Amino acid sequence: MKKKTFNSLLVGAGFLAGTVGVKALTSKTARKCYVLGVAKGLQVKQGYQNIVEEAKAQVDDIVAEANYINLAESEKAEAAKDEQ
Repeated sequence: MKKKTFNSLLVGAGFLAGTVGVKALTSKTARKCYVLGVAKGLQVKQGYQNIVEEAKAQVDDIVAEANYINLAESEKAEAAKDEQ
């Protein structure tokens, strides 16, 4: 096949694929699929945010407890120092 004919066929096939592709992407079925995909993505995002919030709460509790322990130990050390 001659190169000019081959290139013309490639251009025609590209145009056809583009036209069919646009119609496929804008169809009702494709739109429904996009909506479902975005909905699932939002569900995953919400689940992730819940996990992050729980982790932050746990970290805040741990830090508060550590501060309490440090404060209690420093008060004991000061009381022992004052007794001497």
